[in-house]
Amino acid sequence: MKGKLCSTGPKLKQALISRHPLTQKKKLPDEESKKRVIVIAGPTAVGKTRFSLDLAEAIGGEIISADSMQVYRGMDIGTAKVSLEERALIPHHMIDICDIDEPFNVAEFYYRVQDAFHEIIARDHVPIVVGGSGFYIHSLLYGPPAGPPSSPDVRDLLESQMRELGPEILFERLQMLDPAYAATISEKDRHKIVRALEIIALSDRKVSEFPKANKLQEQEFDFRCWFMYYPRDKLYTRIEMRCDEMIRKGFIDEVRSLEQRGLRLNSSAAQAIGYAQALKFLDSPQTEADLQIFMSQFKKASRHYSKRQFTWFRKEPIFRWLNIDEHHVGRLKELILQDFEQGS
Repeated sequence: MKGKLCSTGPKLKQALISRHPLTQKKKLPDEESKKRVIVIAGPTAVGKTRFSLDLAEAIGGEIISADSMQVYRGMDIGTAKVSLEERALIPHHMIDICDIDEPFNVAEFYYRVQDAFHEIIARDHVPIVVGGSGFYIHSLLYGPPAGPPSSPDVRDLLESQMRELGPEILFERLQMLDPAYAATISEKDRHKIVRALEIIALSDRKVSEFPKANKLQEQEFDFRCWFMYYPRDKLYTRIEMRCDEMIRKGFIDEVRSLEQRGLRLNSSAAQAIGYAQALKFLDSPQTEADLQIFMSQFKKASRHYSKRQFTWFRKEPIFRWLNIDEHHVGRLKELILQDFEQGS
């Protein structure tokens, strides 16, 4: 184990954890034997990448990305993907594993990460899950969503219909086939609509008929979960600065290159924050006014996404919340390391 932990008294420990204190779990007989996994979540632009690199170095960890778009090669600038140099220092998983025209879903993510957990632990290293995709992290904690494995043929057909007919038509179809499940999502949830129709087509069953995976205690690993955040006004400033930096790094050229490789054919990637707005800009005359509209929409979509991330993780009681603005990041790292070693 790398690094030596400093002493953190109970008063400091309580002060560092704000909002959503973790309810003490009742330990099952075999819980002591579970291997621990650290999960670092938080809104976009909060600094998860830099923090996770420092944490991994201190604890002897390997990082698993829980970003639904970082799996795609070429989606680098817009996803704030960790650099090749940083990946050479700390092993990373679930990054650059698919081409932009290849389908990828949360079930595949779940099973690949399970394999990564076992490989990392076999090397006597610590798995550190890092990301802000609540749906993906939820699958790791509670199990993959129910339903049959994805079928490339069925998925391609549905995604083609999504592009040609639009989400409203497919959502109406889902409302007729499974009104109970349709009531839990909206026509904006393109990926969920396609997956639901795929499940119905493959299984001849409604999505709402499948049992939900929600038994954390049955999972193989002991997840130590943290949500890092800044107060909203400071976070929004960081988000806007990050958007500006992405443009300076060549984000529009990245999207233009991905478009030539099939970005528009991947409904999930084409709707990702920044990429959707950039594609719209590329369809415009690309005047200075169009660029300003793009930047405004990009920043607005990023801010709204951060709000959804807050909302999602508020529903996850296992996460302990850490206000970075109130405490030095070194103290936060110390707390996470101590919690990992003690397993309290």
